[in-house]
Amino acid sequence: MKRSNTLRYFNALSLTLLVAVTAFGSTVRANGKRIEFTTASKEAKEQVAQIVYRIETFQFGPQVFAIAKKAVEADPEFAFGYYLLGTMSPTPAEAKPHIDKAVELAKKASEGERRYIEAVLLARAQKFDESLAIFTDLARQFPGERMVQMMLGQVYMGMGKLDEAKAAFERAIQLDGGTPRVYTLLGNIALLKGDYAKARELFNVSWSKRAANTAPFGPGYGLVYAHLYQGDLKSALKALENYEAEYAKNGDTQNGPAVFIWNSIARLHLENGQPEEAIKAYEKGYATVPASNLSEMEKKTWLGRLHHGKGRALAKMGKYEEAWNEAELIKKMIEENGEAGKQFWPSYHYLAGYVKLESGDYAAAIEHLKQADQTDPFIKLLLARAYEKSGDKTAAQSACKEVVKSNQVTLDRALAYPEAKRKLKA
Repeated sequence: MKRSNTLRYFNALSLTLLVAVTAFGSTVRANGKRIEFTTASKEAKEQVAQIVYRIETFQFGPQVFAIAKKAVEADPEFAFGYYLLGTMSPTPAEAKPHIDKAVELAKKASEGERRYIEAVLLARAQKFDESLAIFTDLARQFPGERMVQMMLGQVYMGMGKLDEAKAAFERAIQLDGGTPRVYTLLGNIALLKGDYAKARELFNVSWSKRAANTAPFGPGYGLVYAHLYQGDLKSALKALENYEAEYAKNGDTQNGPAVFIWNSIARLHLENGQPEEAIKAYEKGYATVPASNLSEMEKKTWLGRLHHGKGRALAKMGKYEEAWNEAELIKKMIEENGEAGKQFWPSYHYLAGYVKLESGDYAAAIEHLKQADQTDPFIKLLLARAYEKSGDKTAAQSACKEVVKSNQVTLDRALAYPEAKRKLKA
């Protein structure tokens, strides 16, 4: 029940969408050719244009899903419209029928539309080599098209080719540098390359280009990450508190309660040796949930995250029995929710492993943490700590190497990376 899992899905989802929608908003011409999106509906085109603006300025939320729905209603045979509707769906399960419909309709669409949808879906499935081949070909056909450069940058990032990604994003800026998102993506590259001063500069540029009355997550959290990578938890915490104030002031609560920000604040307190303050922040965050417009399942999930955070904080305080009670409570919640709860078992093992690690039961900690999310750099760091405490230095070093080589732009990696890098040098 970790927020980072949600954020990773959100980032992966939005990266593919954000490039895709740019395609429709432009007149794509090169060498006398044009990518034609197969709809004659003026209304569908207008709805997609609205999505373009909202996404390129980090304006997410149910409003964008509603706009995508209108595009499909305006033209029920519009493949790209169904693709957008699927991409903006709240969950993968809800997205699937729309994506399937898009793929089917794309067979009758223009070649450019079909190939573009195919390439983005390949990227979304992390089949980067296949996706890259298509986008590289499109880039040759349309060298002045920004959407292709943006997608190339993201595919290269997925492949870990940061220099190539940077070049693609810089070409996109040459074509149009008026919106904030591309600067955030460049800031992410600077983070991964260890140039934290440059990252802050780029995130500040992105923030300065935000739309009125918004507080975009990308540059807002990017500034937090830059401080964390340099081990400056105090400045990171201040940046998060500033972001929460902007989020509330600018009306971004329409995109959901600020609980995710408060949970991030809680994590910084926890990792800064202030578990009591962490519990206060977790509770303050959850207080924004009950009266929100989140679904009942989402509210239950955030309740689980509250107990998860309290369990980790109690373990840090040495209250191992109380912490374990929180883990048992989460286990019960998962079991009571049947099939829908199964997705949260890795989160249970994360908390159980955390508690066992703090209480000194390193063998049990390792057993639980190995069943947690193995793509999470922070869980890998916890494994490294447990292996190190149990005397297995080889396994500890291996876990630290996985943290360092990961290329996520998440709070988990920002918290884990500095310690993992130090352990590798020790």
